Amino acid sequence: MAHVTRLRVYPIKSCRGYDVSTASLDARGLVGDRRYMVVRPSGEPFTQRSHPTLAQVEVRLAAGQLVVSAAGIGEFTLSDEERADAATMVTSVWSATGLQAHATTATADDLFSTLLGTPARLLRVGAAFDRPVKTHPSAQVGFADAYPALVISEASLANLNDHLIKRNEEPVAMERFRPNLVVGSCAAFAEDQWQRIQIADARFQAAGPCERCIMTTLDPLTGERLGPEPLRTLATYRRGGSGSGVIFGQNLVHLFPAGTLTIGEPVSPME
Repeated sequence: MAHVTRLRVYPIKSCRGYDVSTASLDARGLVGDRRYMVVRPSGEPFTQRSHPTLAQVEVRLAAGQLVVSAAGIGEFTLSDEERADAATMVTSVWSATGLQAHATTATADDLFSTLLGTPARLLRVGAAFDRPVKTHPSAQVGFADAYPALVISEASLANLNDHLIKRNEEPVAMERFRPNLVVGSCAAFAEDQWQRIQIADARFQAAGPCERCIMTTLDPLTGERLGPEPLRTLATYRRGGSGSGVIFGQNLVHLFPAGTLTIGEPVSPME
């Protein structure tokens, strides 16, 4: 039976993620996932698409604190008190505009300004933040591109790597695709067929396949551009409808603002 083999959270959009053994759900998806974002003073987001050095930032949530470090630059910790509601500024994520996000600290802003070589600010989701999922307005999402969660099966990655090897290309790691849930013991691309799934007391609805971008071609630890793969190979057999971009993984919307996910839990299709 399909079951959860990995859980990953990415506290700061476009920075490194990390594995957890258990993840709780709240109104915006996995607790702590993409609740922070680095922006210009104008509010325009920075991402690895334009600033791949963000991949070098290591982030952890520990004992109610956000711990951030960048080799050769520095580190900082945001405590609960420093994350208390502060001044807001307007930002956006793709077509979601006019988002009211909260400032953090000058120390955080300084680290990212040094890393990126241009003025930057670290914002967070707070009490003023309101961003309904575009296609599921009863659900909320943080700074993720569009949806609260992404699932990919191990078999799907193995299938892709088989294609890459046949083309004399190097296989790629799951980290290239930044999933929240990794699932084992199912067929390749089984996640594409799931309309609703249940994992313990958590329920999700499929929100459509994930269209992949240039971030999949970057080294997930350094941000180094590694060439056209895996997008080039995915384009040979994983095109979306009507000639759209290449797809890999399934976006998910959580049906209830609560629940707990744990490694090893069965993944049960509901329809």
